[in-house]
Amino acid sequence: MGICLLKWQCHSIFGAFTKKIDYHHMARAQETFGKKEREKKRLKKRELKAKRKAERQANAKSGATFEEMLVYVDENGHFTDTPPDPTKKVKIDAESIVLGIPKKEEQEEEDPIRKGKVAFFDTSKGFGFITDSVNQEKYFVHVSGLIDEIAENDKVSFELERGLKGMNAVRVKLES
Repeated sequence: MGICLLKWQCHSIFGAFTKKIDYHHMARAQETFGKKEREKKRLKKRELKAKRKAERQANAKSGATFEEMLVYVDENGHFTDTPPDPTKKVKIDAESIVLGIPKKEEQEEEDPIRKGKVAFFDTSKGFGFITDSVNQEKYFVHVSGLIDEIAENDKVSFELERGLKGMNAVRVKLES
C-alpha cells in the first residue's frame, strides 16, 4: 500500500520516492535583469548584422568586369586603379636579374691590422676605447683582447671583430 503526495509518487511505504514532473505548473526558470539585457543586446546585434548584410548585397556591384577588379602599382609603389603610363615603361633584361646572393667581386683586401691611439683605458675595470688613426672612429677594447699592456695615449695596432654591440678592437699590441 502506498501513500500518494501531490507531485510525488510513492511505489510503496518502504520504496523510494520519485518525483513526477509537471511542466505546466512548474515555476519559470529565473530570468534576471542582466540575463534579459544580454539577450536583448544579442538579438539587437544579430538584427544589425542582418541589416548590414542586406545593405552590402543591395549596394554590391553585381557582375563587375575583370578590368574593374584590377589594381595597379604606380612608380612610387602605391596602389591605383588607373593603368600605368606606357611611356614610363622600362625594359629590363631578364638575364641581368640575379637570384640569390651576388658573388663578392675581387676587391683589394685591406690590411686587417689598423693603427690607432688609446683614448681611454681603465685597468681596474678592464676596458677602454681606441681611436682609429685613419677614420677617427672609437672602438671598444676589453682586457681579454690585449696582447700587450696598454695605457692612455699609447700608440697601438689592432684588428677589428664584430661584437654584440658593434666593432671591438682585438689583438691589441703596442707600436714600437
